[in-house]
Amino acid sequence: MTSIQDSLLDGITARVVDTPRLRVNILERAADDAATPPERTVVFVHGNVSSALFWQEIMLGLPDDVRAIAIDLRGFGATEALPVDATRGLSDFSDDVHATLQVLGLATAHLVGWSMGGGVVMQYALDHPVLSLTLQAPVSPYGFGGTRPDGTRLTDDDAGCGGGGGNPDFIERLRSGDMSAEAPTSPRSVFRASYVAPGYTSDHEDIWVASMNTTSTAEGSYPGDSVASANWPGFGAGDSGVLNTMAPKHFDVSRIVDLDDKPPILWVHGTEDAIVSDASFFDLNHLGAGGAIPGWPGAEIAPAQQMVTQTRNVLSAYSAAGGDATEASWEGVGHSPHLERPEEFRAALLEQIGYGG
Repeated sequence: MTSIQDSLLDGITARVVDTPRLRVNILERAADDAATPPERTVVFVHGNVSSALFWQEIMLGLPDDVRAIAIDLRGFGATEALPVDATRGLSDFSDDVHATLQVLGLATAHLVGWSMGGGVVMQYALDHPVLSLTLQAPVSPYGFGGTRPDGTRLTDDDAGCGGGGGNPDFIERLRSGDMSAEAPTSPRSVFRASYVAPGYTSDHEDIWVASMNTTSTAEGSYPGDSVASANWPGFGAGDSGVLNTMAPKHFDVSRIVDLDDKPPILWVHGTEDAIVSDASFFDLNHLGAGGAIPGWPGAEIAPAQQMVTQTRNVLSAYSAAGGDATEASWEGVGHSPHLERPEEFRAALLEQIGYGG
């Protein structure tokens, strides 16, 4: 399996930070100044089945007087793979980020969260002061799967959500560090089909796939447990592991609307996102409606989650309550705007943090 060091681009360094919670791996730029004030410090939080390695290109392109830090969440990259208590939603991850920033002497910073990481930074903002939030293709504020547009849950056991939705062959390929494209369930194939829009190519694809393969599949990590359900498709969300952190019974950060001090929010997403959308190919209800999973009970009982609509509604309420929320919807872009449109993403981020050179 490729080591973290082998996957670092020139100018990026990795080190482990010992926190009271766990050992956390972070990426930094070799030339960055640790005395950079929080106002010019950007902390990047990756999504599910990935790691901090995905942020390297964006980090390297930032101005020299901006400090860039990318954190490996627990069970990803080179951070310790402790079990995830899903009953806390994404709070285990958020608390880990906070513990890391405390050790680094950062009382606050600008936070950037991608996919699941978007949920992590929204949870962080509920618990701690932040200067700004940049949400890239974020998980809905109501979690992943099993909710109506207003965030109410479809079933009491979150049927079809959580750890039971993990593909066994994909999990085994992660476990073995598969770098091939020999099957649709290989990490490389999943990256090409789901993480980016068709047509994206990169000289660094091996790094992105190696990053996916750092995902821990140990008990309590990815994907997590499940419970039997009388509701279609026959399982409900469990209480441990990564996928269950975003089950709606455990996760709801729509309360950001009620924050007294509302950080400015930038929401960047692509119109071709296969993972987070109003018709996600990872939402079992959407797959059932399309016939990919038999026995779907119909849209009245098991409608697809309108993820983008939910985020838009919550951020509209955030603005109406006095917050500053900006949406950037990019045509032809998939789940990874920072990879697919790096210059555009970097410019939007710098404007978001108020960088004036």
